[in-house]
Amino acid sequence: MQPPCLMEIAAACGGGSGGGSSCCPTPLLNFPSSTSTTSTTPRTSAASRRDFTAKATAGVFPNTNFTNPESLPAPPQALALFLAAFPQYNQTQKIDQIRNKQYYHLNFTNHTCLDYIGIGLFSYHQFQKHHNPFPSSNLNFPFFGVSYRTGNFKSRLLENGLDSDLESAIKRRIFRFLNVSDSDYSMVFTANRTSAFKLLAESYPFHTSSKLLTVYDYESEAVEAMVNTSQNRGALTMSAEFSWPRLRINSRKLKEMIVSKNKKKKTKKGLFVFPLHSRITGARYPYLWMSIAQENRWHVLVDACALGPKDMDCFGLSLFRPDFLVCSFYKVFGENPSGFGCLLVKKSVISILDTNSCSSNVGIVNLVPADKLFQLAEDSSGTDTELEIHHQQFMSQMVPSTSSFSGPISYESMKTAQTPTTQFPETEEDPNLGSNVSEIETKCKGLDQMDSLGLILISTRARCLINWLVSSLLKLKHPNTEGVSLVKIYGPKVKFDRGPALAFNVFDWKGEKVEPVLVQKLADRSNISLSYGFLQNIWFPEKYAEEKGRVLERKEVGKDEKMKKVKANLGISVVTAALGFLTNFDDVYKLWCFVAQFLDADFVEKERWRYTALNQRTVLEVL
Repeated sequence: MQPPCLMEIAAACGGGSGGGSSCCPTPLLNFPSSTSTTSTTPRTSAASRRDFTAKATAGVFPNTNFTNPESLPAPPQALALFLAAFPQYNQTQKIDQIRNKQYYHLNFTNHTCLDYIGIGLFSYHQFQKHHNPFPSSNLNFPFFGVSYRTGNFKSRLLENGLDSDLESAIKRRIFRFLNVSDSDYSMVFTANRTSAFKLLAESYPFHTSSKLLTVYDYESEAVEAMVNTSQNRGALTMSAEFSWPRLRINSRKLKEMIVSKNKKKKTKKGLFVFPLHSRITGARYPYLWMSIAQENRWHVLVDACALGPKDMDCFGLSLFRPDFLVCSFYKVFGENPSGFGCLLVKKSVISILDTNSCSSNVGIVNLVPADKLFQLAEDSSGTDTELEIHHQQFMSQMVPSTSSFSGPISYESMKTAQTPTTQFPETEEDPNLGSNVSEIETKCKGLDQMDSLGLILISTRARCLINWLVSSLLKLKHPNTEGVSLVKIYGPKVKFDRGPALAFNVFDWKGEKVEPVLVQKLADRSNISLSYGFLQNIWFPEKYAEEKGRVLERKEVGKDEKMKKVKANLGISVVTAALGFLTNFDDVYKLWCFVAQFLDADFVEKERWRYTALNQRTVLEVL
């Protein structure tokens, strides 16, 4: 019999006990069973996936195209049609209950957050219940802040028992959530994902393991920082390529880069950086690549930052045991996306890291209760420079981010306010929790909610919503142009095992692309938060060679005329949308209606003119 957790994973990945997992494209779940699965299994996993894809493609507005934004069905009708095409969505009502009770600000503000991906630690209700040490202000006080620390990365990994009570509690909760044992891995907190990547590049032994191989179909600040740091330390850097038009991994080329020609060598070839799936296009990658890399003497870094809630349960970490793992967490969905990164290192490989790094390993942070930051800023025993640093760190935690709905606050009003006693909120279940963090269990309600929902519910909801959105966007056609699509989607389209992220562009009736930045700004004006990215490392087979010049655009990354080399990347700028576990049908319907506005040629021209005029005015004001 399969363990219960694996049975849940198999169900989430498509059902039948006889097929492979869609989340795990390699057959990780084909464990021996004591019972036969031949004639008694009604459907295989592969058949279930094909059936889902067929229904999702044909069941969304069948035989209908929309050429006018006013012809879109009203919300009640659209919801009824959605539920008819995706009846599985009805099983996820528990998530709606959590959203309404714990994240009611999403409905109250009518704000649709589709601009970042990842995992939140706390709920909004928990955030609001948290003791506000400054009652005279409207500040939503953070649970904790971060304080940068210098020091050697390797030494930090080897430190034992030096974490604060807060850090120990958070680490225990994250280890449990990731299903990772602290007896196998050590963890450091970093400022963000980019810091984690750069930190590892500064310490990895490229002098003996000289190669860096990354698998990303988009431009990433974190990957770029790792590549630049590695090159400065003498590494040979390589990138996987993605075949046009589906943007699948070019398997032949990647295998050539991974496979070792000399099987007898014992030294490691280098660092293989694998993201599991694209946070831009939603493409999932076969985990088999990690096994191939390990078999060919590569250290493996798994980038889990784009994983959705509970995806780690489907990852099979105990089977692959990567050498390094990077993940990140933000505080509150739709309210405070600030947070931190985590860099996990397998204890058996800590010894290979360089002790004398070329830098001071900037990027390691401590998690500090906000009252401690406040006290540091007020500590008159420090030097002027130290006080200024503490003050900046403290204020950086106070200033709301662009995705926050809190207003600005006055530091002077905070100075006279009461100092908080604890950084963890009192809860309805136990309102008398003590103020000593070491005496209580860390209440990360965001993680608790995801654990309680489980993989099946979360993945089912995301699968229904993202595939409906893809199908519906492709139903938008320009009038009088022989059915030319308004939207082009890059990467996987309707697919059972696609991730909850989407890369697309909008084209006007003349076939000209509407700039992604403009689409993002207009969406923001409609209270929809989108992002944009840059697809790259695209390979065109011979039969698509003519499209290369029409599709690719040049993105300059250096404009200094004095530079000897002006680097430029070829790729595609795109609009991106990311669905979280709290996303509901109203959110994706709202995005669909927004994009449909571009069917109106007058709307497009008017907004382009306004955008250009505003940019010109901004430039003139700066000059």
